[in-house]
Amino acid sequence: MSSSPALSARGSKLALLVVGLCWLAVLFDGLDMFIYGSVLPHLLETKTFGLTPDRAGDLGSYATFGMLVGALTAGTVADRIGRKQLMIGCVTLFSLASGICAISGSLAVFGLGRTLAGVGLGGLLPTAISMVSDYAKGGRVAITIGLLMTAHHAGGILSAYVAKWLVEPVGWRSAFWVCVLPLLFVPVLIRLLPESLSFLVAKGRTEEAGALAERYEVELPAVAAKKTAADRWDALLGLFRGGEWVQTLLYWLASFGGLLLVYGVATWLPTLMRTEGYALANALTFVVVFNLGGIVGMLAAGRAADRFGAPRISAVWFALTAAGVYLLSVHMPMGVTTVVVFLTGVFLNSAQTMIYATVSIRSTPDNRATAVGWTSGMGRFGAVFGPWLGGQLLAAGNGDWGFTAFALAGVSSMVFIGIAALRSARQPQAGSDRDQLVAAH
Repeated sequence: MSSSPALSARGSKLALLVVGLCWLAVLFDGLDMFIYGSVLPHLLETKTFGLTPDRAGDLGSYATFGMLVGALTAGTVADRIGRKQLMIGCVTLFSLASGICAISGSLAVFGLGRTLAGVGLGGLLPTAISMVSDYAKGGRVAITIGLLMTAHHAGGILSAYVAKWLVEPVGWRSAFWVCVLPLLFVPVLIRLLPESLSFLVAKGRTEEAGALAERYEVELPAVAAKKTAADRWDALLGLFRGGEWVQTLLYWLASFGGLLLVYGVATWLPTLMRTEGYALANALTFVVVFNLGGIVGMLAAGRAADRFGAPRISAVWFALTAAGVYLLSVHMPMGVTTVVVFLTGVFLNSAQTMIYATVSIRSTPDNRATAVGWTSGMGRFGAVFGPWLGGQLLAAGNGDWGFTAFALAGVSSMVFIGIAALRSARQPQAGSDRDQLVAAH
């Protein structure tokens, strides 16, 4: 293909289009994910549907369980219907599910809405990451995915403002009606988002793929060799052969604690800050600051890992996260608390990503995807457990222990990833891509 500036600009235009559309989709994903935590203090104070802290924890776990289902099935469904169609389906599903929450007349119906929303949320993120990976300019895949992940935290920031502006004057249902608005984005995706080139090539739709590639002057991906079920099982069993089973379990335990911490804090941060004596408006401001920190952390963690090593950064980041989360259990001046919340956001989310980086570096090329995928999958059980744990502590009148429990999860992940790094005798694999790491989040 020609490499003229004009044609190169056309390829860049396509990459910008795909990244821009996926960024907006992930923004809506983040909004829907964080909106429950943002309105939760109001739901508890008004005792909506007779909601109690333990039931609120259950509801938070419904969404993360749905995300587990969505994440585990996304790859299989995308292989059948295409990544574009799956993205459209996921946005439609979590938007309509928010509508169910908005019109719900009982806790059971509200819980159904959150579960269905979780399925859509869990399926969207890995699919969007695969899409931008297809179209990112050469050598810019990792930074493009890092940029995409900022949209998730931007959605968290938006959720706090939606709650601050609408819940008190209009009611909590209005916040979930806002989460239905991404339905208006679906026709835009249908019209403008191209199908994944990798999917088209894999399905033998070479003429369609060639026409798209020629139109925007991008390279067609190579046809990947299809793995049989036996190949996949062999890759999984390889994680347990010899002494590898100890490493594998350590990574899984570290990921469990990490995602317990991520989703536990994401669900309960505003409510726990209310129990520490902060006003509701200030508690929601902390959600904004926390997600601003998450954006900074996602952009900075990769650079730090490249310089000092992903295992070391993961362990240090978890230690700093645990310290920050524990400090939140102490009522401090507003300015000091804001700084602590920001720094906790910086380290919390990227600490988990560095687990995936460690697993990828320590894995061989033939089982890297399996190792990262299963580490993420085991971790998502922690994502289900975290919101439930926070609810149980509050229900037992031990809200003060909420931040302490989450801090202990951070300490456990620090210990597990640290031991795994010390035990590993492998040398880092040259050229290991970071583009699959955030996808596992």
